[in-house]
Amino acid sequence: MPSLNLSTRDLATLKVDALVVGSVSTGSGAELASGHGLPKAAARHLDAVLSDLEAKGKPGEVVRVVAVPDVDATAVVVTGLGPAAEVTPDVLRAAAGSALRSVATKSSVAVGLPATDEAALAAVADGAYAGCYTFDASSTRVSVGSKKTAAPASTGPKVTVVSTLGQGKSVKAAVERAAVIGSARDLARDLVNTPPNLLTPQTFVERVKAAVAASSGKVSVSVLDEKALAKGGFGGIVGVGQGSANPPRIVTMTYSPSGRGAKGGSVALVGKGITFDSGGLCIKPAAGMLTMKSDMAGAAAVAAAVLAAAELGGPVAVTGYLCLAENMPSGTAQRPGDVVTMRNGTTVEIIDTDAEGRMVLGDGICLASEAKPDVIVDIATLTGAQMVALGSRVAGVMGNDDTFRSAVVDAGAAEGEDSWPMPLPRELRAGLDSVVADLAHKADRWGGMLTAGLFLQEFVGEGIDWAHVDIAGPSFNEKGADGATPKGGTGYGVATLVRLIESRTA
Repeated sequence: MPSLNLSTRDLATLKVDALVVGSVSTGSGAELASGHGLPKAAARHLDAVLSDLEAKGKPGEVVRVVAVPDVDATAVVVTGLGPAAEVTPDVLRAAAGSALRSVATKSSVAVGLPATDEAALAAVADGAYAGCYTFDASSTRVSVGSKKTAAPASTGPKVTVVSTLGQGKSVKAAVERAAVIGSARDLARDLVNTPPNLLTPQTFVERVKAAVAASSGKVSVSVLDEKALAKGGFGGIVGVGQGSANPPRIVTMTYSPSGRGAKGGSVALVGKGITFDSGGLCIKPAAGMLTMKSDMAGAAAVAAAVLAAAELGGPVAVTGYLCLAENMPSGTAQRPGDVVTMRNGTTVEIIDTDAEGRMVLGDGICLASEAKPDVIVDIATLTGAQMVALGSRVAGVMGNDDTFRSAVVDAGAAEGEDSWPMPLPRELRAGLDSVVADLAHKADRWGGMLTAGLFLQEFVGEGIDWAHVDIAGPSFNEKGADGATPKGGTGYGVATLVRLIESRTA
């Protein structure tokens, strides 16, 4: 993994493989962003090269220049920021990501983008770390029958973030926090990108245990296997997993601050972890299965967020529940029309076996509610309707309390993870009525994201604030890398959850 360091040295004196600076759009092209601090000869040279290349300075544009006068770096990378008046922390995050991706194979990189406050500097550090991510494809080269479960061995450069804000305690903390979240997010990305034959519910458990063992945070792990789930009345997740040769698991990850720090209340996180979703007996079209290894992105985000929260050592107790199953068709698979009994005793009529996520989450939310946390957040790649409504970059957030729902949305906005508040209309609840059970597990197609939220709400314990985050779109990027977002698993949600946890003590 990359390392992230802070420096206040002059950019020109840094002996690195690549030095990153910003450019802004002008009416006639591009020029260096103000505040770069480079010697005049270097600035003139770079501006001349930008002009000669007809650079535009727009976001996503990256220009590499070698042999820049009066600069010790081997090369200077100029990353576009767009119009100077529109440079925000999100713009800086994306620009740093684009730049670092272009030099991710280098040994050392310094980043000198125009961060005028700590929020902007943190965004630069976050984007720089994120831009270094690559999935180690060699980790998938295992023989048939291998029990290899180790995480891919990510590598990256030594990244120095250059600060014009000094090296005070809060500045250092911002960069250190970016490294912790970046590392956790890379874990989530690795989990999502791992081929489904190498990431079953049990190997997911083993990967989590390995990550906890390697972490500096104090996290305890407990696991309910298929026998314990059946004995405990977890009919939702047992039903989803019963068609697979790889049985389901619920993993509980717990961070408990000790001593004087244990005064921040408690947060429960519940993640959908369908390691592969064929649709079950209601099988998906072949093309619809191609990215279904990513249907465990919610559980990956929860695992990573708990680890990050523990490493940051805040005063909020955090418990993550990873609801892991594989949804497959077989002679033992559940059928449309089956009725199952959930952890809290609610009976549910199965309507569509391809709407399995809400069943595993329902049991997970029940389990989380039993511990009586202050708040519960579940996060899941839950509905195609989310993408119809909000596209592939913006998550939908629902909840039983408008203030808490807004807190989740605000946490994402502060971390560059866009989401939008969605309602839970009472009139849609009738679509979940059943004549043979307490609930039908799916309503008709209209408002599908919302009725999924209404279903989950039925399992939230009384008096607990709850939010549901549907990340079907932003959890996986099928297109090319963009800004700080790689192709494949994005790690969406990790930073939002960590920020939300931190906000509980604000």
